[in-house]
Amino acid sequence: MPFNLPIFLTWLRVAAIPVFVGLFYLPDSVITMPMKNMTGAIIFAVAALTDWFDGFLARRWNQTSSFGAFLDPVADKLMVAAALILLVELMRAPSWLAVIIIGREITISALREWMAQLGKSKSVAVAYIGKLKTTAQMVAILLLLWQSAIIPGVSTQTVGTIALYLAGLLTIVSMFYYLRVAAEQFRSA
Repeated sequence: MPFNLPIFLTWLRVAAIPVFVGLFYLPDSVITMPMKNMTGAIIFAVAALTDWFDGFLARRWNQTSSFGAFLDPVADKLMVAAALILLVELMRAPSWLAVIIIGREITISALREWMAQLGKSKSVAVAYIGKLKTTAQMVAILLLLWQSAIIPGVSTQTVGTIALYLAGLLTIVSMFYYLRVAAEQFRSA
């Protein structure tokens, strides 16, 4: 297993998950809910930034590896799943929507793994619709974690919920897109 800064950043994201989740289970006498919200949102934002940064560094420094390519999306999916489950527990997100988003992530990850085994991983590479879904998902999770007003008179919870529903819609659309692309690969084989 290679070890370099991009892989270290990915491992940090994985290590941040129990800290992120555990924060919300600390007693309010130790840390108030507004501080939990702010700290949790910051941890999630840093994790999202390191996701982009580790990939950038790996490509820039030519430190890409098959292990890094495997671990990076796993770390992302674990952090998103942990955040969504936490938001459901905090009653800030509907459980059915979290199940759809997490289910899609597992389905597409499995599809990508299968296509890679068939030597057709390029056919299910990340598409623009997937990037839109990820952006909406990250914005939604950050806003729902933060909870406090960012813009006076605008409900962060409402905007976060709308962004989460948009992410859910894009989740379904992107899943069908990837499944269609994979089906075309099978027909042409």
